[in-house]
Amino acid sequence: MKKVTGLGGVFFKCANPQAMNDWYAQHLGLATSDYGTAFEWRQADNAAKKGVTTWATFAQDTAYFNPSAKPFMINYRVADIIGLVEELRKANVTIVDEIAEYAYGKFVHVLDPEGNILELWEPAEEGTPDEEAS
Repeated sequence: MKKVTGLGGVFFKCANPQAMNDWYAQHLGLATSDYGTAFEWRQADNAAKKGVTTWATFAQDTAYFNPSAKPFMINYRVADIIGLVEELRKANVTIVDEIAEYAYGKFVHVLDPEGNILELWEPAEEGTPDEEAS
């Protein structure tokens, strides 16, 4: 079974998300919005298909990364989220929530052995996760 297919995004907590977005826009040229920014790319196995990797800031007090106490979360693109969650459950991996489905894909959160929260994302054919961040 194909599992992780790439990096879907990097999310991190900060004291002032808007100031951080502005700093990254000014100094590193990121085209930021309230949802961060999305880096578009073409899939290696099918150049007609686009992919996106999201970079986003979150407020220091966000509950979105719970139950992890870490100030970051990595999102991994996956090929078969339902099959992967079944495998992870059998391996006693902590599944934080149920699979949620949006127009831009399916999401679920799991914890690694050190308590880092990981977001698994099976993208829909078209769309981006911009609406879901924050």
